[in-house]
Amino acid sequence: MKFSVAARLAYEVRETTVFILNIEAAALRNQKILSETLDLTPAVAVDRHELEGGTRLVRVVVEPGTFEVAYDAEVELAMHDADPSSVGETPVAQLPLDVVPFLNPSRYCQSDRLARFAYREFGALPPGHARVTAICNWIHDHVDYLSGSSTSETSAYDTMVQRAGVCRDFAHLGIAFCRALAIPSRFASAYAWQLDPPDFHAVFECYLDGAWYLFDPTRKAALQGLVRIGVGRDAADAAFATIYGNAEMNSMAVTIAPLDEVAEEEPTVRAVGIA
Repeated sequence: MKFSVAARLAYEVRETTVFILNIEAAALRNQKILSETLDLTPAVAVDRHELEGGTRLVRVVVEPGTFEVAYDAEVELAMHDADPSSVGETPVAQLPLDVVPFLNPSRYCQSDRLARFAYREFGALPPGHARVTAICNWIHDHVDYLSGSSTSETSAYDTMVQRAGVCRDFAHLGIAFCRALAIPSRFASAYAWQLDPPDFHAVFECYLDGAWYLFDPTRKAALQGLVRIGVGRDAADAAFATIYGNAEMNSMAVTIAPLDEVAEEEPTVRAVGIA
């Protein structure tokens, strides 16, 4: 499937400020960027860097005044769609060493503090894609999706206690539960087809049977329509804008639309691999 994606960000900059933007579609084997433009107003010098996992960072230094960002891209997705029952877990002894860090607790995903619950609730389930799906089902059924119920400081442990959150909180909780069960998991940001209202969306990925698979416990977007932006240990590694200085956001708009003729797809549980 082919999609057009766009992001519009506007800021009022009060002093010389460094922006690290993470809004460009990731460069992946199964996510081909057909075309893209990044327009900055005022025009400033751009420093680019690509991280492992396809994340593409843009660093700019902006002087006081209005700063606007316009990103547009056309992307072709060719996700790996597998039978969930055929996707098992990879033993820790067989994990690639660059995947092992995604077993560890992180700032927003305190898998060590949630381990006892995770083992009691999910530890006896058959290992594999189905167990991660069961984790997503539990989060969907026991945590309310409630805008404004969390802040940038809310962690997976907080979400477990409060039983409310938004997409990043759902992703953090899923990651924490999976890591507690020795399933490597990482945070992912994306443009999400069928998400209403449109916004940057947070999901998570688990390393199963030698590949990363997508999971979305919110069930608010189609897995086959996720244009991946960035990945990391948690949201701290995949923010759409990290700001060092003094700037206030005036507006933000995010859009995604299919370029092919496609039927509206109901969000379903699928084994969708990204690599």
